Amino acid sequence: MGLFDGYNVSTSGMSAQRTRINVVSANIANAQTTHTQDGGPYKKQNVVFEELLLNNMKNVTDKSHQISNEQNLAVRGVGVQSIVNSKDDPVMRFEPEHPDANDEGYVAYPNINPVVEMVDLIEAMRSYEANVAAFTTHKTIDTKTLEILKA
Repeated sequence: MGLFDGYNVSTSGMSAQRTRINVVSANIANAQTTHTQDGGPYKKQNVVFEELLLNNMKNVTDKSHQISNEQNLAVRGVGVQSIVNSKDDPVMRFEPEHPDANDEGYVAYPNINPVVEMVDLIEAMRSYEANVAAFTTHKTIDTKTLEILKA
């Protein structure tokens, strides 16, 4: 494990949670959007995370550079694998005067629950704050170590 690995894990978590915060914010902002460029209502989006492994030495053939499998699979952090659209059906509401109403007077609204989205947003913010705390703790430990070595 290198000196900066803890920082890298924390910053990757902060970056992933920032993406999640942006996506959830877009969901909240578009909860009432009935017409998009693709036609139809806005589709709720979800972030899919993936673990990032430090396996860049896997293909090295020089024996002096080979590392053990345990080191080869060291966790480097978390990343965003993809942002996927929800497959939920839209919510149909009877509003015959709405410009996006169908022939029967129903309007398709995104299937987005603002309460659920706010809980997701709070969870992402707490996770971001936890990564900031881990980063700060790692920095404090490194600072104290350097002070001990200096003395």
